[in-house]
Amino acid sequence: MPMIKYEILVQAPIELCFDLSRDVDIHMKTTSDTQEAAIDGVTHGLMDEGDWVTWEAKHLGVRQRLTAKIVEMNRPYYFKDIMVKGAFKSFTHTHEFIEVEQGTIIRDVFDYQSPFGIIGKIADKLFLEKYMQRFIERRTLEIKHIAENKVNES
Repeated sequence: MPMIKYEILVQAPIELCFDLSRDVDIHMKTTSDTQEAAIDGVTHGLMDEGDWVTWEAKHLGVRQRLTAKIVEMNRPYYFKDIMVKGAFKSFTHTHEFIEVEQGTIIRDVFDYQSPFGIIGKIADKLFLEKYMQRFIERRTLEIKHIAENKVNES
């Protein structure tokens, strides 16, 4: 199973970074290149433990739906969401927030399993793992920009 890890320093308070990362409206804003839209479940605002959302988006040229649920949360340090229904065989996305002197480290760990057995494993090596890595990096970088702009506006 591929595991993608990414972390970035954000010069903003931990609470702001945590809230931006679980905000459905911010998610749609930070994934506009894949046209992500919340179509069921929590479709606006902040998600909490037990909440779920169905996303519709265009990935790799294909319109898809994916339902994710937040199964663990320890505000403002951590939350974990899992895929309930969608294109992957499974995924777990852990979001960690570490307070440091310069601000907050956001750490994403995305652990997934592709469908279709050996064909899925080949797709991972050829393109899917790199695609998912870039997707997570772009989204987290957008959260960084939003958080730091909010701090600078204050």
